[in-house]
Order: sequence, then C-alpha cells, then structure tokens
Amino acid sequence: MQNIWVIARKEFTSYFSSVVAYSIAFLVLTILGVIFAFTFLSLATNPYISQAPDSRIVTGPLAFLILLATPALTMRLIADEFRMGTMELLMTTPIHDYQLVIGKWFGAFLFELVLISISLIFPLILNQLVHPGIDQKQLIVGYLGVILVASALLGLGTGISAMFQNPFAAFFTTLTLFIILWWLIGVPSSLLSTGGDFFSYLDIGTQVYENFSLGVIKLTNLTYLISLTVIGLATGVVALDFKRWK
Repeated sequence: MQNIWVIARKEFTSYFSSVVAYSIAFLVLTILGVIFAFTFLSLATNPYISQAPDSRIVTGPLAFLILLATPALTMRLIADEFRMGTMELLMTTPIHDYQLVIGKWFGAFLFELVLISISLIFPLILNQLVHPGIDQKQLIVGYLGVILVASALLGLGTGISAMFQNPFAAFFTTLTLFIILWWLIGVPSSLLSTGGDFFSYLDIGTQVYENFSLGVIKLTNLTYLISLTVIGLATGVVALDFKRWK
C-alpha cells in the first residue's frame, strides 16, 4: 500500500508542474463555464420553459469534458516510462506491476478530483440564482456519476498506456475507445428489436444523462462503471507482466 501511495503522490504532484495539465484544467473549466452561462441564460429567458435550470447543466457537460481530457492525462502515465527508458529501472525495484498501475491511476484520479471539486462553483452559483434552490440529491448523485465516470475512463486510459511505448499511440487509442463507449456502442440499441437494451447499458453517455444526472442511482450502473475501472487496471497489469517476460 505504501508503494501505491508513493507512486500516486509523485504522479499527482507532477501534474502541477506540467503545462499540459494546467492547460487541460483551464480549458475544461473555461468551456464548462461558457456552457453553463449560455445554457442558464437560454433556459431562464425562454418564456416557453417554466422549469428552472437544474444541476444537469453542469454534470452532463462536465462528464463529457472529462472524457475529452482523460486521454491527454493518461497517455504518458506508463507509456512515457518506456519512452524515456525508466521502465527497466522500475522493473528492478521491489514495486509490483499492480502497485505501479494502481499508483499511476490513483495519482491521475486525484488530479481529476481536484478539477471536479473546482467545478462545484457552478452549481453553487446556480443554487443562488434559482428559487428555492437546486435539488441537492440530484446534485450529489450527478457528481457521484461524474466521479465514477472519471475513475472508469482513467482506469481504461491507464491500461492502454501500459500497452504502448509511444504516448501518442496511447492517446489516439484511448480516445477512439472513449468515442466508441460514449457514442457508437449505443447505436445498435435503436436498430435492434431485441437485445438493444444491452448496448444502451454499455453506453457511458446513457449512464450519465439518463441516470446519474437525473439523480437516479442503480446498482447496475455502479457495477458497470466500477467494472470498467477494474478491467482497465487489470489490462495494465497484464500488459506490464507480458512485457516483463517478453
């Protein structure tokens, strides 16, 4: 456990000395702010909409922006160790493969938690602008969904990073997988008369917009996102083990 924490802390602090990480954080929060302001003004000034804006105008876009940002945050986690030649040194230490993978993932997860925490300023502003305030349960469940999605995407991104020695190859592979899981995998649900619900269940966008953002928690949703995290980390461990004995 100590090795995992040491790796995670090193990875977490490294983001705060990275121009890329600061740029990603700035872009995510700026774009989220623009979307928040535009959506709020559109809903508040539309005479045909009587319902006040709720936390969905924050949690939905935030989850999507996290999806776009994650490949850039994970592409160097392990692939860069191979590129710089430091992986051989790490493999001679008493650090196990699973400790390295989990530590790298956890460090990136902590960084995204900071980013998600800063975004709370938008629902706090919204709570002051609408009467009698926003639904607190919906807000909490919506942010829980964002955190679980971030965990799952980071897990998959870390696993893919362990498979490549080129960070850019890891980036594009991760982004492609995310596009499939967010958009393409749900397409058969509208085309098939039977079995469509299964593909809809695998759609991460559906998990966010039709469940968590609405304040709905289902065991199946929790199981799916946690399973993606575990699958991603397990893939990373297997990839490192394969390269160790290759």
